[in-house]
Amino acid sequence: MEYGFVDCHCHISAREFEEDLEVVIHRTTEAGVKTLIAVTEEVGEFDRVLQLQDSYPDLVAPCFGIHPLQHSGGAEQRSVRPPIGLDFTPWCAPTQQDRDDQMTVFVKQLNIAKELELPVNIHSRSAAKVTIQTMTEQGVKHALLHNFAGKPSTALDAVKAGYLFSFPPAVCRNQQRDKLIRQIPLEHICLETDSPALGLDKHVRNEPSNIALSCRYIAHVKGLSPQTVQLVTAQNAYRLFPKAKRC
Repeated sequence: MEYGFVDCHCHISAREFEEDLEVVIHRTTEAGVKTLIAVTEEVGEFDRVLQLQDSYPDLVAPCFGIHPLQHSGGAEQRSVRPPIGLDFTPWCAPTQQDRDDQMTVFVKQLNIAKELELPVNIHSRSAAKVTIQTMTEQGVKHALLHNFAGKPSTALDAVKAGYLFSFPPAVCRNQQRDKLIRQIPLEHICLETDSPALGLDKHVRNEPSNIALSCRYIAHVKGLSPQTVQLVTAQNAYRLFPKAKRC
């Protein structure tokens, strides 16, 4: 198989891509992206992602999940709501009850993934330690921590558990996560765009074709070639998401 880029976490079904999706897909494949892990944020997106898989069977791989607070968010929040995980930022979880409610939904989704023997694509914001602890306690073996921004010491606990991490182009904006990226072994790193969010310019729509930015930045921080990072991250992605692998 020819390895290209694997975007392990993107929202290609978002409304921001509705008007020029074919053009975006063309740029995506021209950039060398072989697989898009298309994550959902709410049940209403499931059919849309399945339609995209039908239209682009060699590119789009569905990843279904819902955020525990999705029912309380308006449509304008779709592109920033994560698919599965914990978000303990004050505006998402102002009270302990909010956190408890999130945890209930999170554990239910983890149990579904275990029953179906599927990996999980995790959002963790201001909740890294409890997220990783919950997953290990629940016996989760295969997980991707998308756009991880926790402490390096917390990340090592996830590495020991066998979990992987992915980073979007937004990491290029500053050096806050350089230490984290240096500390995580390359064999535990994947690439993502989280498009249409978390691009190089936060005021400009992000696209899967920008994944090379993440690749080059990680290579720079680790002192490796972009080609090495591209190859190893793709191998990592297909190891975690074997159903997404195209023969």
